[in-house]
Amino acid sequence: MTIIEAARHRRSVRTFDGKPLKAEEIKKIKDFADSAANPFEIPIEWVMLDTEEYSLSTPVISGEKLYIAGKMKRVKNAEAAFGYTFEKIVLFAETLGIGTTWIAGTMKREIFEQAINLADGEVMPCISPLGRPAAKMSLRETVMRKGVKADTRLGFEELFYDFDFDTPLAEEKAGKLKTALELVRLAPSAVNKQPWRIVIKDGRAHFYEKKSKAHANADSWDVQKIDIGIALAHFEIGAAHEGITAEFEISDPGIPAAQGTQYMASFVLK
Repeated sequence: MTIIEAARHRRSVRTFDGKPLKAEEIKKIKDFADSAANPFEIPIEWVMLDTEEYSLSTPVISGEKLYIAGKMKRVKNAEAAFGYTFEKIVLFAETLGIGTTWIAGTMKREIFEQAINLADGEVMPCISPLGRPAAKMSLRETVMRKGVKADTRLGFEELFYDFDFDTPLAEEKAGKLKTALELVRLAPSAVNKQPWRIVIKDGRAHFYEKKSKAHANADSWDVQKIDIGIALAHFEIGAAHEGITAEFEISDPGIPAAQGTQYMASFVLK
C-alpha cells in the first residue's frame, strides 16, 4: 500500500487480533517516527509502550499489545505540529498493514503520562495502539463508528473556497488540487468534526480552523488544532502525488472570515 492509498482508505481500528507485532515492524515505525519532521519545526519525542510492561489499556480498545505516544513542549502551534507528524506516522503504519486509532480522551492519562515520564511543561496530546486489525469488528467498535458517523464527510463545497469565504470551490473547478483537497476531506478528526476550511487564493492554500462550540473560546490548548495538522499532512501528500510542490508558510492573508474561524497556516503552491 502506498502512502496516498493509506490516506484514502485508512480507518480507525479499535479491535485487534491480540498478537504482538514483530520486532522489525516496531523498529520500522519507531525509526520513521524519530526521523519525522513537521513544518512548525517543533521537536516531538516518540515512545513505544508495551501494554503488559506498563499495565496499559483503554476502554475503547481490545486486543492491543502496544501503544505509541508522543510528548512535546507546550508551545505555540504544538497541537498542529503534533497532528501533522502523528498522522504521517499513522499512515506509515497503515502502509505496513498495521492498524491505529487516535486516542485523546478515552484513557487514564496519568497512567500513560507516567509511563512516558512526562515532565513539567510537556504535554502528551494523543496516543495510538499499534497492531493487526482483528478479522471482525467488535459490537462496541461498530456502535462507536455509527455514533460519530465515521464513514460520513462534509461535502467539497462546505470545506473549500475560491478566493474568499463567499465563494465555495466546486469540485470540478479544483483542477490539479482536487486530489489534495479530497484527501483533506477524507482525513480523520476528533469526533469527525472536520474543523478545517481552506481558501485557495493567489497560488496559495490558506488553512483555517472553524471552531466547534466546545472550542469557540479556546485560547490555550485546542484539540481541533491537532486536526488542522492532520489536514496539512493530507494536503501535502495529495499535492506531491500530482507533482505540486507545497511550501509551508505562516502569513495571514487577511481574508474576512466568520467569527470562530481562525487562520492557521498556508502552502505556497508551485
